[in-house]
Amino acid sequence: MKKIMMISSVVLLAVGCSNAENEQGSNEATEVNQNNTTSNNTNVNEPQNEEEGVHNEQNDVDEVDNDTAASETNVENEGNEVEMEDQVEEEAETRYSLQTDHTVAPIDDAPAEVVLLTIDDAPDNYGVEMAEVLSELEVPAIFFVNGHFIQSDEGKQELQAIYDLGFEIGNHTMSHPNLRDISDEQVEEEIVQLNNEIEDIIGERPRFFRAPFGANSDKSEEVVEAEGMQSMNWTYGYDFTPEYMETEALGEIMVETELLRNGANLLMHDREFTLEALPAIAEGLREKGYEFVDPKELE
Repeated sequence: MKKIMMISSVVLLAVGCSNAENEQGSNEATEVNQNNTTSNNTNVNEPQNEEEGVHNEQNDVDEVDNDTAASETNVENEGNEVEMEDQVEEEAETRYSLQTDHTVAPIDDAPAEVVLLTIDDAPDNYGVEMAEVLSELEVPAIFFVNGHFIQSDEGKQELQAIYDLGFEIGNHTMSHPNLRDISDEQVEEEIVQLNNEIEDIIGERPRFFRAPFGANSDKSEEVVEAEGMQSMNWTYGYDFTPEYMETEALGEIMVETELLRNGANLLMHDREFTLEALPAIAEGLREKGYEFVDPKELE
């Protein structure tokens, strides 16, 4: 009986050990499978996450591109608005007409007590400074340009500076000859070549022409008409006569002369004493009740 019980215990113990080994093996297998599953899942998901990351980065780039395009559109729209404003400013109302005696006359109800300021022989030495002073005084003017002053880079820059300050640019020939003393071919070259050079610098051709010494010719009038310009001489000017080549004397005569009248066309030159006299001239004319015609208002 005791032998039978001992044999049974041994059998049961062997069976228990076998089951334990099987369970441990099963657990290990399950653990390996779980590890493999985790490893497989990781390997599968990694490239998927990279693709999603690239896709998200592309979306971010697309959004940036869209924002950039929107910004560029806004800038373009703002540029168009500025351009439209500039066009409106350029299309100033026509209020005065140039007369055959070179004065200006009001159109409809425009004020009659006005004068037109013109500066010849620019830009020589003081043209830009004169433009700056006139701009500060809020006095418009026409700067009549000679071609020999704009052959250098400095001369071109000075012309551009005068134009950028808002002043009208006129044609005063390439080399300031007496047009009655040269051939028709030379007259045409003196006028047309300067128009071309001015346009190359400021982007537009002059509207007004002034012959050196006021000496127009049949040929110059023909060329001026063909170029779509108007000729103008002047009513009075004094800074080329010796007794008025001084600041105080010039400032006084330009205001007190008996030649001053409504619509007068005032001639001055690119000179140091003329530059210095500009404030007194502008103030004196205003005290007499005159204002200044903007050349953009001339038909």
